[in-house]
Amino acid sequence: MNTKDKSKAVTLSRARGTDTASVPVVADRTTFQAELEKLRVREKAHTHESDAIAAARRRLPMVEVDAATPLIGERGKVTLLDAFEGRRMLISYSFMWNTGKPAPEQCEGCTWVTSQVRELSYIHSRDVTFAVLCQGPYEESTRYRTFMGWETPWYSAQDSLDTLLVGRQGGTMYIVCYLRQGSNVFETYWTTIRGVEAMDNNYRLLDLTVFGRQEKWEDSPAGWPQGDIMDTLRSNGRPTSQWPRLKAGYSDDLGTGNRTDADHKS
Repeated sequence: MNTKDKSKAVTLSRARGTDTASVPVVADRTTFQAELEKLRVREKAHTHESDAIAAARRRLPMVEVDAATPLIGERGKVTLLDAFEGRRMLISYSFMWNTGKPAPEQCEGCTWVTSQVRELSYIHSRDVTFAVLCQGPYEESTRYRTFMGWETPWYSAQDSLDTLLVGRQGGTMYIVCYLRQGSNVFETYWTTIRGVEAMDNNYRLLDLTVFGRQEKWEDSPAGWPQGDIMDTLRSNGRPTSQWPRLKAGYSDDLGTGNRTDADHKS
């Protein structure tokens, strides 16, 4: 770690409360419980509103998409219909990709959310398939999938983005949901940016803690630890969630620079 990185690390350490960050006032159990019950009323209202929004989402119209839209997967050329794996619904994540770039230069946001989607048996039990439709080439991007230890279905949609993301900007993250009716495919919902937090559990858990996500945009009391979002999504120049893979001895060579574990231990 160079001097600049060490200085930044010390600053972040202090900002995150390991030294003298502000903390909540101390109260007795009765006072604490009374304040919590006030908040609980708002939490329940929020839950009910979320349920109402989900109900409205289920009542959206749908638009047909070409079921034969080509993808590339581990079996070579397949179609969007194939990606359903015989199930009735498909949740796809459109993974941003920097073609020709090594692992440290791939999207930290896409790496963050994709790392959270592991056990698929529960959504499978609801007749839903989850798959990543990467915006880059298959051979290059699937090496990244292997490096990260992901087991979710992975396809390249590089040559079909105009069809799959019609009316939407490429080069950003999306969740897109589909319904299969026989051999016909329909798009039923899509979201982007903060909407893709649906794939993540870290933020939802951090929101329950006293310091929250520790990001600048949050409405927190004065003196609470806060930093830029990139302080948590990247660490020493690479997506944060890549570090466990390196410590486990994985190589991050994507065929675009021959960079390996040993190259990033300094």
